[in-house]
Amino acid sequence: MNRKRPADIKKAKDAAEKNEEKIQRELSNKERELADWAPKTALGKQVKNGTITTIDEIFSKGYKIREPEIVDSLLQIVEEVVDTAKTTRVVRAGRKFSFRVTVLVGNKDGYIGVGTGKDVDRFPAINKAKRDAKLNLVKIYRGSGSWEEQPTEDQHSIPFKVTGQSGSVRVNLMPAPKGTGLAVGHNIRRVMEFAGVQNVWGKAKGNSGNTLNFVRAAINALEQTGKVKLSKDVLRKIK
Repeated sequence: MNRKRPADIKKAKDAAEKNEEKIQRELSNKERELADWAPKTALGKQVKNGTITTIDEIFSKGYKIREPEIVDSLLQIVEEVVDTAKTTRVVRAGRKFSFRVTVLVGNKDGYIGVGTGKDVDRFPAINKAKRDAKLNLVKIYRGSGSWEEQPTEDQHSIPFKVTGQSGSVRVNLMPAPKGTGLAVGHNIRRVMEFAGVQNVWGKAKGNSGNTLNFVRAAINALEQTGKVKLSKDVLRKIK
């Protein structure tokens, strides 16, 4: 039986405390930024003065989010860097290096976004990617994963089969009953978790080395849950 040594236990405890301190520091910084926020758009002013209090209201009215502070004010989101690449551009003076960072954001309850940022330094690139991800936030619709289940408010899967594509990558997602879990590739597992999907079957094709395209294709597939295409018979009846 393997037992953890006291030094390992202490190291894990210190790491957890540092992570907690980091989270608290980020929350306090975010609260300070929101307090000093001066909205520049009409939507931002409505959120700031309390006229709009939910993110659902923004999406139901079809408003475009142009300030990341709007998302910070209405949602408790989590952020994660999913891909980092060092890029090179040839200029007259020689080679110019920069970082391209991809960040995934979501509230684990129906809202998710992905963004990219480029800068000569890594941390400014991360901040740019976070801003871009919040501005590209999308709403997904969840449902029961099995026809045998009784009508319920427990939306643990997706309502129907959807397909998403980005570059050469194509992702197919299918509803799954409770207990299935996330039967998808490791490149898109975090996407499902950030979106709040607990049970789903998935299949992906394409260049497995391109994480960014996998993430974008998965989000594109989830975005299709809000788009319903009417059949020819239904179109004929409503004309």
